[in-house]
Amino acid sequence: MLAAAGTYAAVLADQGRRAFTSRRWPVAVRRLPHQVMLLSRCLTEAACVRTGRRLAEGAGTVVVLSASEALHGAAGLLGGDHIRFVHELVSTEDAPLRALGRLTRTGERRVTVLAPTDAVREDLTARFPHLPLRVRPFAVADPGDRLTDTDRRRAREAFGIPSHEAAVCLIGGWWPYKDPGVLDAALTRLDAPLHVLVVGGPATHDLLKAWAALPHVRLHTRPGPAPETVVREAYAASDAALVARRTGVAKESGLVVDAVRLGVPLIVSDHDPELTKALATRDWVRLFATGDGGALADVLRDLAWSPLPRPGAGAAADLGVPTAAEQTRFLTTLEP
Repeated sequence: MLAAAGTYAAVLADQGRRAFTSRRWPVAVRRLPHQVMLLSRCLTEAACVRTGRRLAEGAGTVVVLSASEALHGAAGLLGGDHIRFVHELVSTEDAPLRALGRLTRTGERRVTVLAPTDAVREDLTARFPHLPLRVRPFAVADPGDRLTDTDRRRAREAFGIPSHEAAVCLIGGWWPYKDPGVLDAALTRLDAPLHVLVVGGPATHDLLKAWAALPHVRLHTRPGPAPETVVREAYAASDAALVARRTGVAKESGLVVDAVRLGVPLIVSDHDPELTKALATRDWVRLFATGDGGALADVLRDLAWSPLPRPGAGAAADLGVPTAAEQTRFLTTLEP
């Protein structure tokens, strides 16, 4: 029943988003589908937890989901004791959901919420001061994930990238917190060939068309959603992975962890002070000022004649990223 209710609510939320997209509607109406989606995700989460327990028949149960940033108490009451990973805060609770949250507040004692960064934890604490909270990275990295020289050679051959020309990759689509505009400003300043690998979606096709027309850009696209093999090949073919976000975005960056675990150098905007502090002394990282296309262009020019070294085998551990075994052990021994 919970799963069916969650599915119906998700369909209703999707229809509502399409119907109320126009700015001619009042803000409260345009926000309504997002409130329904928060309820849908809560119901789905509770259904998954209860189903997992029933199928496990008393054995240890692990259900891995990305929890919504709301209705923590309701999720606890409906699903039972469990651990929730909250990656970021996107939607806020309007009056009806806040009322439901107050009614189900006793359920907050049945959940332990894990935030991937201190900034996300602080945001959650401000909105839910009674909620049990801990900081724990969500991403994992294993030594066996690292790319080899053979992987790199084969990937560059597959993309048709000469050994003496530089390449960067943009992985995972362009969401509102990302900043493709800064790369646009940088690419127009280039005076040497640069291969740009764009993998995943959504993407702005007009911008891709404009990049493809630039004289020094060699554009390679793999529309999303892309399988892991394609993503891995793009990282292997690149001299660096590019992470460009807007100021104030402080959620965990899976792209940064991917580059570290695969052994790929990084070019990163300084959008997050904590991340910037963690990466500032790494020789395999180049930081640039958020939104500064000129600064990014300078870093991209340097790639061809001065390649960045690859992250060492212990780089992930140095940044506090656990292995899969360590994460599993943590999640299965942590008491909700």
